Amino acid sequence: MKTVTITIRDEDTKDRILWFLKHLENEGVEIMLQEDIEDLKLLAKTRGEESIPYSEYLANEH
Repeated sequence: MKTVTITIRDEDTKDRILWFLKHLENEGVEIMLQEDIEDLKLLAKTRGEESIPYSEYLANEH
C-alpha cells in the first residue's frame, strides 16, 4: 500500500480532485482527510486493531 499526501490551497481544485478520486474507490483508493487521521488512529487503538477502513470510521463516527 502506498500513501500520497497532497496539499491543495484552492477549494474548487480540492473538490475536483476529490470527485476524481472518489471514482477510484472501487479500485482500492481510500480517501482520508489529514484532519481525520489522528481520530482514526485513536479509534483503532480502542478497538485493538492496527487500522480500519476510513469508510467504516465514517459510518460509526456518530
